[in-house]
Amino acid sequence: MATSANPSRDDFAALLDEQLGGAEGGFEGRVVKGTVTAIENGMAVIDVGLKSEGRVNLKEFSRVDGEHGLSVGSEVEVFVDRVENADGEAMLSRDRARREAAWDKLESEFGEGKRVEGRIFGRVKGGFTVDLDGAVAFLPGSQVDIRPVRDVTPLMDVPQPFQILKMDRRRGNIVVSRRAVLEETRAEQRSELIDKLAEGEITDGVVKNITDYGAFVDLGGIDGLLHVTDMSYKRVNHPSEVIEIGQTVTVQIIRINADTQRISLGMKQLESDPWEGVGAKYPVGAKVTGQVTNITEYGAFVELEAGIEGLVHVSEMSWTKKNVHPGKIVSTSQEVEVMVLEVDSEKRRISLGLKQAQSNPWDDFAEKFPVGSTVQGEVKNATEFGLFIGLPGDVDGMVHMSDIAWGISGEDALALHRKGEEVEAVVLDVDVDKERISLGMKQLEKGAPSAEGAAGAGSLRRGEVVTVTVLEVRDGGLEVQVGDDGATGFIKRSDLGRDRDEQRPDRFQTGQKVDAMVTGFDRSKKPNFSIKAYQIAEEKEAVAQFGSADSGASLGDILGAALKKEGDKE
Repeated sequence: MATSANPSRDDFAALLDEQLGGAEGGFEGRVVKGTVTAIENGMAVIDVGLKSEGRVNLKEFSRVDGEHGLSVGSEVEVFVDRVENADGEAMLSRDRARREAAWDKLESEFGEGKRVEGRIFGRVKGGFTVDLDGAVAFLPGSQVDIRPVRDVTPLMDVPQPFQILKMDRRRGNIVVSRRAVLEETRAEQRSELIDKLAEGEITDGVVKNITDYGAFVDLGGIDGLLHVTDMSYKRVNHPSEVIEIGQTVTVQIIRINADTQRISLGMKQLESDPWEGVGAKYPVGAKVTGQVTNITEYGAFVELEAGIEGLVHVSEMSWTKKNVHPGKIVSTSQEVEVMVLEVDSEKRRISLGLKQAQSNPWDDFAEKFPVGSTVQGEVKNATEFGLFIGLPGDVDGMVHMSDIAWGISGEDALALHRKGEEVEAVVLDVDVDKERISLGMKQLEKGAPSAEGAAGAGSLRRGEVVTVTVLEVRDGGLEVQVGDDGATGFIKRSDLGRDRDEQRPDRFQTGQKVDAMVTGFDRSKKPNFSIKAYQIAEEKEAVAQFGSADSGASLGDILGAALKKEGDKE
């Protein structure tokens, strides 16, 4: 069958595709150049070399002055949406062409890190829209300025530089920042200004902002930090005590950090240093008056003069109040007398003592109540080993359980007294260095030796043989006294003799005199005696003088000879 001479519709489409290179490989989706062939009805008729011409609204060519600037024969760039629409015309767009050209330019500038120019023209959720010469970008609210901006109206529709943070052409997304440009410009300006400054330089500035830790001072386009510790040599609790916003201050540049571009300023550096010669002005041991400026858990700071502060440690605040918060001893702004304990000029530290400026209550007590004195006080506390008694001068003394009462155990004696009870006692010992006062209550009981007698125990020596008088016969032993008014002590049951039969307390009577050896002293320095130790020592002495068992003499013979010799002396 012969082929028809007239081409079919399919053959014509194939011929057109071949002539145009196909939709994908040809004009569609591309920016091409065209010529204006006519201007009619607000439209520009443009020939781009396709089978048919296309029409573009003149508004898409409008310039800033509102004119399109086109005439027949003008060459323009347009974007080909479709080669042919339902009316057989090419679908062209000047806006799309401008947008595509803008994207090409933006991608190049983004790759080079360049700034781009744009205009903020609208608000959207979370930020604003920016026209980048045809391409629309998103400007987050946080990227508008270095500091939060309440009113963006003055920035709208104003050509200004932006920095592209991110762009995705396939999705049509561009994110820009105005803040990055401002920070970069600011950094450049800071670098220029910092280069003009030098450490040690004295200059004027204006206080811009005050915080708890200091103030920011404008030095003419660049800020420096005036820390609270560099405002004055004296203690400053808050910067607002010294300066106020808007005030012009003279400062010295202390430090410039080239890496962080931070500038540290100081005001006190322009004053004379009060710490010079402080050691000579406040020698150790001197008593001075100052004002309490600050109280902490570990002590109180006392200002001796403007710029000179010392610390009274909690341990140096009171002779008698231990483990008490300093705030319960002194108060802020209180005038106090203190003693200089230590001065460290290099570290700018002075250690002070509050209690050292007052009389030592332990010295006062020892002077007023010597050993043997009778005192009265209230039972402050009862422990497992004794009673603490509150004494004059706000000091405490302790009655050991063995010195509470005669004839009963220490535990039973403790049970006889209660907290808050008024009692009477004898001063047995005062140790000022250790801040200890030893008291005795049983020494005041009827038949007990006097306090002077108890104190007389100091004349006795361990190993000394003395004659004692039995004061009291008890199940556990004998309470005895040296002479008629000497030291009192105790002979335990087991020390009443070498043999078990001799260790019976009931074989002794009150008032009986016996010889015994001093074997030691208890906590209250009372002597302990032993008849048994005396007997053993006497036997050894007899053996040494009259021979040994090796001589053939019996121990009885030796002791008999010793006794006979003693009888001959008498």
